[in-house]
Amino acid sequence: MVNMLSVDNFSISFTEIEISKLEVNGPDAVLLECLRLFNMICCFGKKDERTKTIEKELHKERKIMRRQINLLLLGSGESGKSTFVKQMHIIHGAGEFTADEVRAYRQQIYQNAISAMRVLLDARNKLGIAWEDPKRQVEVEKVMRFTVGDLLKGIDFTTFVEVAPIISDFWNDAAIRKTYEQRNLFQISDSCQYFFEHIPRIAMPDFYPTNRDILFCRKATRGISEHIFEINKIPFRFIDVGGQRSQRQKWFQCFTDITSILFMVASNEYDQVILEDRRTNRVVESRSVFETIVNNRAFSNVSIILFMNKNDLLQEKVPKSDIRQYFTDFTGDHTLVRDVQFFLVDKFEASRRDRARPFFYHFTTAVDTENIRRVFRDVRESILEQNLKTLMMQ
Repeated sequence: MVNMLSVDNFSISFTEIEISKLEVNGPDAVLLECLRLFNMICCFGKKDERTKTIEKELHKERKIMRRQINLLLLGSGESGKSTFVKQMHIIHGAGEFTADEVRAYRQQIYQNAISAMRVLLDARNKLGIAWEDPKRQVEVEKVMRFTVGDLLKGIDFTTFVEVAPIISDFWNDAAIRKTYEQRNLFQISDSCQYFFEHIPRIAMPDFYPTNRDILFCRKATRGISEHIFEINKIPFRFIDVGGQRSQRQKWFQCFTDITSILFMVASNEYDQVILEDRRTNRVVESRSVFETIVNNRAFSNVSIILFMNKNDLLQEKVPKSDIRQYFTDFTGDHTLVRDVQFFLVDKFEASRRDRARPFFYHFTTAVDTENIRRVFRDVRESILEQNLKTLMMQ
């Protein structure tokens, strides 16, 4: 049985079961519940100024969201995705980093320098390269004593200044330089040479990292980070995700409402293997990931732009490292950077199944602000042109 209670044009229905449940709380419970519901109905029937303001803001937010360009940054670990986002902050954001961010980067730079020298000392020992000055061996433990836990907790100035002269002295030894020249045999950050050469400045009490220092600073991305920059009155949302194998399952969380994918490749890594298994060639790994993304049906209407990054390091490496040792199908002049560049681009281009789909690529150096400024200007115009119809409708 259903009981109906009515006031003006509104009515509320209760079943006998609902009434019995309410009556357990007292004889007036049913009436009180009716009054509560009628009060809600009356409130819903009127729009106060606060509600109108909220609705106006929501409408404005929806309009912005429809105009927003969503760019997903993908690529294997250490391909330069986070460095690219830093460049966007410098070029299209505040131009400078906050005091808190700079302090955090300063500690990270200390960590980068100590961590990289630990790697070099360990590699020198394993490669059996003799010290130029054997007396330096007694100082090794002062750097090797830092554990991974110590480095993750952060390195303060007092700690760093104690080992800075030792790190600088090691870097000047021919054994460490020779070890560094064979860095394709082990895992080490590309930026360590920059910090080793600036140790005296970094070890100063008033050291305040510059934008360039911050661009060279390395910290593996964990999880997903988003950054929004308004460029010529159009909001660009950059989604940066970790590139290591363990982080890639999180990529699928970012696949909705994507305008374009910027896929980063460290082009200089053709003679290196990935950290995860120490067997797979890094460029082969990147190409495999790219093939999965570019042929995914979810991205059939999404433009995918390839960034062959670290072009500066590629130019340094080509004369020293013969690409034919790692890619037997290379047929060009292995001493010409241009031949190596286009061989690598062709590797990625050939992985696309839809040959009618446009293919865009750029050679980039993520730590070079002017290079990224020029490249992203071209990329932005390309993206806006493809999405012009959508933007004009807003």
